[in-house]
Amino acid sequence: MSRIGKLPINIPAGVTVNIDSETNNVTVKGPKGELAQAVNPKIKLTIDNGVLSLTRPDDERDSRSMHGLYRALLNNMVTGVSSGYTKQLELVGVGYRASNTGQVLELSLGYTHNIYVQLPKEVKLETKTERNKNPMIILESADKQLLGQVCAKIRSFRKPEPYKGKGIRFVGEEIRRKSGKSAAK
Repeated sequence: MSRIGKLPINIPAGVTVNIDSETNNVTVKGPKGELAQAVNPKIKLTIDNGVLSLTRPDDERDSRSMHGLYRALLNNMVTGVSSGYTKQLELVGVGYRASNTGQVLELSLGYTHNIYVQLPKEVKLETKTERNKNPMIILESADKQLLGQVCAKIRSFRKPEPYKGKGIRFVGEEIRRKSGKSAAK
């Protein structure tokens, strides 16, 4: 049996889960927002006493993989609408700057022109610039998939390079450093 798929999902107070039995769509509402996910009809969903559980019909390869996948997706949705997700990016490099006006993020990353990124309305954006510290971009959302996709897009403008460590990286991320030419002698 799937180790992840068989785990029950506890539904916290203030979160409602609705299952459409005909289309097998799941809608989760909470204080941070509302999310929806279509679930494969093979996977059966049941709610008992504030606990959501998933069962699969057989032990075929597709059923096993979908069992764990949909359990993880639904658990991320419940966690997202109740407490939300936060990611922090820092800009490491001389002259790298970040600022925002509403949902538009402006990045100055050493290119000839600034980069402007329009973020989706589901993602909350905040930028911090403190003296003698790297500029920070703080992103918040109830949707874990969307948040990861936005972070990957922002990071792709200037990935951290291994020689000086300059670029956009997650807070706490370890960059594998290389020594360069002078160490070879």
